[in-house]
This record gives sequence, C-alpha cells and structure tokens, in this order.
Amino acid sequence: MASKRKSRATPDIEEMEPPSVNRAKRNSICVNGKIIDIKKPECEGGVRISFNDITAAAYRIKSGIVKTPLVRSDALSKILGCELYFKKEFELRTGSFKERGARNALLKLSAEEKKNGVIAASAGNHALALAYHGQLLGIKVTVVMPVVAPIMKISQCKQMKATVVIKGETIAEARDFALTILEKEGQVYINGFDHPDIIAGQGTVGLEICGQLDNIDAIIVPVGGAGLIAGVAVAAKNMNPSIQIIGVEAARCKSFTEALKAGKPVRAANSVSLADGLAVPTVGLNAFVTAQPLVDKIITVSEKAIALSILRLVEIEKNVVEGSGVVGLAALIDGQLPELKGKRVCTILCGGNIDTTVLGRCLERGMAADHRLLSFTVVVKDAPGGMKMLTERLAESGASIKDILHERAWLLEDVFAVRVRCMVETRDSDHTVEVRKTLTDNYRHVEFIGLSDASSDPSDGSNSPKSGKLPARRTC
Repeated sequence: MASKRKSRATPDIEEMEPPSVNRAKRNSICVNGKIIDIKKPECEGGVRISFNDITAAAYRIKSGIVKTPLVRSDALSKILGCELYFKKEFELRTGSFKERGARNALLKLSAEEKKNGVIAASAGNHALALAYHGQLLGIKVTVVMPVVAPIMKISQCKQMKATVVIKGETIAEARDFALTILEKEGQVYINGFDHPDIIAGQGTVGLEICGQLDNIDAIIVPVGGAGLIAGVAVAAKNMNPSIQIIGVEAARCKSFTEALKAGKPVRAANSVSLADGLAVPTVGLNAFVTAQPLVDKIITVSEKAIALSILRLVEIEKNVVEGSGVVGLAALIDGQLPELKGKRVCTILCGGNIDTTVLGRCLERGMAADHRLLSFTVVVKDAPGGMKMLTERLAESGASIKDILHERAWLLEDVFAVRVRCMVETRDSDHTVEVRKTLTDNYRHVEFIGLSDASSDPSDGSNSPKSGKLPARRTC
C-alpha cells in the first residue's frame, strides 16, 4: 500500500456553489462520434464521473440528506485486529444510501422533466428512495417492481404516493416493461446504479467518510451494479490518493470481477443470495469506466460469511443490516484481507431493509456457520425412558433443544428402537464438540447433519478455505 498521506481538506459543503451545468450537455453524450440521449437507459454509457460532479451533488442534496454516523466498533476492532469503523448508511430515512443519488437525480431535472415525472425499475431500495424524495419534491414517480419484490417495500412505495406497477418475474423484465411506459408517457428513466447523476450522488458517501475520519487506510465498499464504489472511489481518491478502495461482491454474482476480466461489462452468472441487493448480473457501463482505474482490489464472499456477519452486527453492534450491507465485514471475518491488520479501515453498511422473516433465516444460518447449532439423528430405545434419557443427557451437556421429532415408521431394521431427529443450540464451537462427544459416547447410531468441517458449498464459488470453516464466536 502506498505511504499514508493526510486527507485533503474537506470541502465545506455549506459554502460550496454548484458549478454551472450545460443542460443539453448533461442530457447527451458522444459515443463513437454519435450524440445520444442519456435520459434513455439503453443509451447510458461511457460517462466518467468527476470529483466536481460529486461536490456539486453534495451541495445540491444537503438540505434533504442527513450526514450519517461513522462509528468505531471497539469489539470488532479487537477481534479482527484492525481499527474498524462503520459508515451507517442504513440510518437514512428509507434505510439505504440510495437516497443520495435519487435526490440528486431528481433535483437535476428540468422544469418540464419534473412535470412529466420519472420512472424506474427496482425491487427495493432504489424504488423507495425515488418514491420518498419524489414525494418531498412534488415529482411524480412510477416504479415497476417484479413480482418477487418484498410486499413491505411495495406497500411503502404506495404509502409515499408513488405509482407502483407489478410486472415481470425478474428485474430485467420489469425494466423492459418500464421502457414501454417510457415510450408512451415521456418520463425520464432513472437507472438505479448507472445514471451519471445517481453515481455522483452516491459519491457523497466518500466525501463524508473522508471528512469524518482522518488518515484512513482503506474503504471497503459493497459492489452490485457498481454505482456506489464508482462514486466513493472518485471522492476518496481525490481527497487522499493513498486510500485503498476495496470492493466486495457476493460469490454468487461476480459481475464486477467478470467485467474486470473482460475489460468491459459482461453478463455474469448469478443465483439467489442473502445479499440480494448486489445480485446485478451486469455492472453499469458508466460505473465501470469510472471505477475501473481507481479500485485497488475486488474480492468475493460466501453465503456463510454473509450470514455470520449479519449475526455479528445484531449481537455485537445491535444493528440490523441487510445482506448486501454486510459484505465488507464478511470479507474481514472470512480472513480475506490480512493486509489490513493494524490499519484504519472503514466499511460501508449500505442498507438495512431486510424482511423480518428473512432476518430470522439469516440469523439461524449465521448461528450454524458459527458452529452454535447442531443437527443430528440418533437411534434410541423405543421404551419408557428412552426419550427422557436423551433429553437429560442433552440438558446435562448444556445444550438447548430447539427442535425434536421421533420417527418409528422408517427404522425398519429394529422395531424396538426409534429414530430421533434433533436440533440443539450450543454456546460455541468448543461446546458443540463436547455435545457431539456426549452423543457418540452414549449411542451407537448417531448421524450429524451439516457438520462444521463439511466442505463449503461449491455453488458459492467462494475463495474461502476448502474446509468451509468460519471463525468460531470466541475468535470473531
């Protein structure tokens, strides 16, 4: 890493004046000698965002976006061996950083464009941000959401007076339908991660971080469509060129990694992930050309690490953060950034919009990854006291039974025995080993399900150790 330099003086947002903008130039770009209209999503491409764009955005949105906290985590700093700070973007009104770009894009519309309104395709955070700030600014917002969009987010968009259209099985199908509406009604389409005004607005996160914390060694940024990392990289590198910008993707959707290999945005394979907000199969072209020369490293994290990080933030920091927001912490927990030991590090917790049912599943998976859940089947005597003896042994070992079921019909080889399927909660990985020993010492037929030393899920495509082990709670 380059030698540490002091950050450039933070711009005083209150005193800054936005640079004059040629509206015709803003709404059109030149690609291969052809002038095209960037209001149309299929025409967005090749725009590299500048530091001036970001400082102007910061001035523009300052009356409607609160500065989010940047807080040191003493507990996790000690555990992970670095000075760790969290930028808490989930504390914005709609629960994510998306508000910054949405407000900036809406404020840059002409009077006629504001009258016609805007349209976007989104399954969540971008739709919420546009709906909220559209309502505040008196701009009509239409959002096309796929059928898989969470009911809670659909309801919230409607409460904020947005016109909500449910169409398409995927976000791509929703976007295609939005384009048909666009052609008929003449609204402005605002891409959630690649519109130049969106990227500039997201870059204000980087300005705030550098203004809140001196001598930062690295900023870890979640990567989906790459709008956030593009804006943050421009802001941070201009204020302190020695800052490392590290991007983190979910291993199940490595769109930026694939784009780096190809030298341009390409469609990457993707599958369902706990970090659903990062599951963008193709990064934005504007975002890519802006971020590519400035990003120092891109890594991917497994589903286990994401689940464990959600659990850590709930238990240690008392913060509820969605899977997309925890991937930076997941990279540290997974031991993928050893070069940051002893360094001053900031990771962006970019969103907190997670359904309660999904949160429950994530916490349970996190406990399993933390070796604090043990699932097994055991064969016991089908006689009075057989089940009682099993539960007493579990109680004496200190395990707490979460689920238990006994099955007679499928144990054909012994009609005087019953198979019991059980899941218990333990204190940590050492306690899990003790409980397993108790069971194997007392029963001939015990089968453990989801052993902690099982191989990691190959579908993750993660670069975690082959053992699939994650740090036990006592170490992280």
